[in-house]
Amino acid sequence: MIKHLLGLCTLAASATTVFAQSSVTLYGVAEAGLLYSNNSGGASLAMLNSGSIQGSRWGLRGAEDLGGGKKAVFNLENGFSVANGHQGQGNAEFGRQAYVGLSSNNVGMLTLGRQYDSVVDYTGPFEAGDQWATYFGAHPGDLDNMNNANRTNNAIKYTSPTRSGVTFGGVYSLGGVAGQTSQNQIWSAGVGYNQGPIALGVAFLDVKDPNYSFFGNNPTSSTTASNMAASTVYSGYASAKTQQVIAAGGAYTVGAATIGATYSNTAFKDLGAEAGLNPLGYRGSARFNNAEVNFKYLVTPSLLLGLAYDYTKGYGVNDATYHQVMAGADYFLSKRTDVYIAWVYQHASGTDSTGSPAHANVTGLTASSTAMQTALLSGLRVKF
Repeated sequence: MIKHLLGLCTLAASATTVFAQSSVTLYGVAEAGLLYSNNSGGASLAMLNSGSIQGSRWGLRGAEDLGGGKKAVFNLENGFSVANGHQGQGNAEFGRQAYVGLSSNNVGMLTLGRQYDSVVDYTGPFEAGDQWATYFGAHPGDLDNMNNANRTNNAIKYTSPTRSGVTFGGVYSLGGVAGQTSQNQIWSAGVGYNQGPIALGVAFLDVKDPNYSFFGNNPTSSTTASNMAASTVYSGYASAKTQQVIAAGGAYTVGAATIGATYSNTAFKDLGAEAGLNPLGYRGSARFNNAEVNFKYLVTPSLLLGLAYDYTKGYGVNDATYHQVMAGADYFLSKRTDVYIAWVYQHASGTDSTGSPAHANVTGLTASSTAMQTALLSGLRVKF
């Protein structure tokens, strides 16, 4: 395989290659809706929100046929808010993804740039939040990144061809720090299977200095302070030297019904390693087990109903427990336009990452002032 990949690189450098067909596609998603929460920072909240069921975006993807089943490829994707027109991902022009690479029908695809990690690729699609439950239905704080809250910069990514339903791949991000090869380094790997009624995926993610390399890799991110303040589920662990995620997911479809499940173990290791980011004096590791079961049913070709339950248990430094229930409906007006409604309820107990009694903190919302929090939202999505 290495020999073939080197062949691809040699082909790209050749000035005598005869170029054949090429294509560039403009695509995107525009989505907006209404959000209500019973308790966001101690008060009820009603607002217009964008990118709930799927992040609003526009992008350009292209391919240049190099002959012999080989292509040069690229993808530039911008995230934005329909509600106010602002760019997403910390005001990055192409913050969702940006890469260039080479592909081969026989060997696979090798790409370079800002990309998704293997947890996102191989296990994320099985989470209800990636399907119908919206971003607010992600696992608490999206602590395992199954909902793609964080991208990977400076990444080299390989994706295999699909053979008998099996595909695999990996990502390696260079830290780019002189004399410190492992600093800010990220790597991940995964494998997936999809054939007939069964779909499965497993993945592993290892992130060095996650506060800066993973949570803090956007243009507006801080180079000295915490970038992990978005959720009390993990905000107290910004001093971790390493974040590791082991994840698995699967789904089984019978007729119009699909039952799915995910499992992840997330660890924030070597707490206190990042100087100045450990006001509570933590040492050791903070870990979470997360398990989700979800169900969706296509009542008609136009109407999808969904129900899911997620359980998160912290151990190690703290012992917070989160129970989360989600329900939703998605009605397709056409192949590219749909309307949806979703409800998320979360209950918390134990002690959270801040060392305080755990308060509910639905992903995307400010933490509740109590142990309970709900979010109700509806919206319209148009794809182009």
